[in-house]
Amino acid sequence: MTDAPPPATTPAPRPADAVPDDFHVFDTTLRDGAQREGINLTVADKLTIARHLEDFGVGFIEGGWPGANPRDTEFFQRAREEIDFRHAQLVAFGATRKAGVRVEDDPQVAALLASGAPVITLVAKSHVGHVELALRTTPEENLAMVRDTVAYLRDQGRRVFLDCEHFFDGYALDPVYAKRVVRTASEAGADVVVLCDTNGGMLPAQITAVVRTVLADTGARLGIHAQDDTGCAVANTLAAVDAGATHVQCTANGYGERVGNSNLFPVVAALELKYGRQVLPDGKLAETTRISHAIAEVVNLTPSTHQPYVGVSAFAHKAGLHASAIKVDPDLYQHIDPALVGNTMRMLVSDMAGRASIELKGKELGVDLGDDRELVGRVVERVKERELAGYTYEAADASFELLLREEVQGRALRYFTVESWRAIVEDRPDGTHANEATVKLWAKGERIVATAEGNGPVNALDRALRVGLERIYPQLAPMELVDYKVRILEGALGTGSITRVLVSTSDGRGEWSTVGVAENVIAASWQALDDAYAYGLLRAGVEPQD
Repeated sequence: MTDAPPPATTPAPRPADAVPDDFHVFDTTLRDGAQREGINLTVADKLTIARHLEDFGVGFIEGGWPGANPRDTEFFQRAREEIDFRHAQLVAFGATRKAGVRVEDDPQVAALLASGAPVITLVAKSHVGHVELALRTTPEENLAMVRDTVAYLRDQGRRVFLDCEHFFDGYALDPVYAKRVVRTASEAGADVVVLCDTNGGMLPAQITAVVRTVLADTGARLGIHAQDDTGCAVANTLAAVDAGATHVQCTANGYGERVGNSNLFPVVAALELKYGRQVLPDGKLAETTRISHAIAEVVNLTPSTHQPYVGVSAFAHKAGLHASAIKVDPDLYQHIDPALVGNTMRMLVSDMAGRASIELKGKELGVDLGDDRELVGRVVERVKERELAGYTYEAADASFELLLREEVQGRALRYFTVESWRAIVEDRPDGTHANEATVKLWAKGERIVATAEGNGPVNALDRALRVGLERIYPQLAPMELVDYKVRILEGALGTGSITRVLVSTSDGRGEWSTVGVAENVIAASWQALDDAYAYGLLRAGVEPQD
């Protein structure tokens, strides 16, 4: 263990660009959020997330429990050296001294000091049952553990927050003792006492009533830490604010143990846009969507498409009635301007689409439909016919744009003409399989025959198409298939069913999705691949063939 730094006589100064201290946005993604099933952060991951959170402008970043594991200890050492904290203060998490141990002799407390973090969050029991059964000590000794540890860390120049674990359940069992823990921590020098709904079982009205009572009875500055087991973590956090809490603990995208924690992004957006309370530095709210998605990439979890404020579907409109109203005024079906949180409005095209949906979608895609009602009508009817046949355009914007441009220009956007294609799957005696595809096509007046193998018939077709076209269209080189989905549609039985395939393609700068529908999966896949390459060339600025 490294030696603790010399005691400081005053708390470390707050970053110059921090928002006022009268309200705290406290992020615990790196500790509590990391407890989510499926998340396993390296030190490099934690440093990257910390930089994103610092860039977002939260006031406090809880980095983990130094001394509890080598990764967290290393993180604090490297974070001090590698991150320029302009908005946030780094927070170390740990427990009060152990029962019967002098605080000066507790190695876990020493590790908190050695972390160099200017702020320390202590977790303490506020549920008398947990004190007796989990800590195996007396209620009075638990209060002494809180008092001694808070006072000691304050004397060492650290700012201290105290998390009252299982507070609401403990309050229901013994409200007098739960409030004694709050009062003891506050009187010992804790800047904030955080009331934790550790089991996540509370509802907003209960949170409001308890927080209001505890605030009145103790006079302590209170915070809230809500888990999402009832689906109410964000609502419970805001309910606590309504009752007087001035410190909110959240995690990016609601990551956390079991079903998760209070989600940082809707909490911050609600505070700024609904409550009119600035909790981030100027201009940072518009970074919300970018930061949410960036952190999702680091933890290797797909961003939730339907997450409030930041999901790609958060401002997506499908119903024709909605589209007609949005064409007049977007505010008629949107609670905020998406740009305020760095998101955008999207129009979805489906069999529910009307003229307004098509017109707005055309504008979104940069296709001028003018006032041609006949053209718009043709597009509407064609979309409905094709959706009836199994196509879906709300999930395949690229295929829809090709359809739209075909109607506008009166001809298909063709970069190559297919003469034929075939895919062969060979089952060998040794149990292995071979997949081979051949495509015959014309491009720029040249007949091309290309053959390729792949790890499946669709991959073989993809490779054959690329082999055949890359020499003529070098713009295809950076393109790759990044996702592939198959769905058997209702209306037929067994192997005779209609198949829909969705393909996502990337060129390194963005992704697009295309759709194919046919009686078999290979034919449907070919349609989706055909559209994917055509759209990729259109996106690259290549002129189609006459």
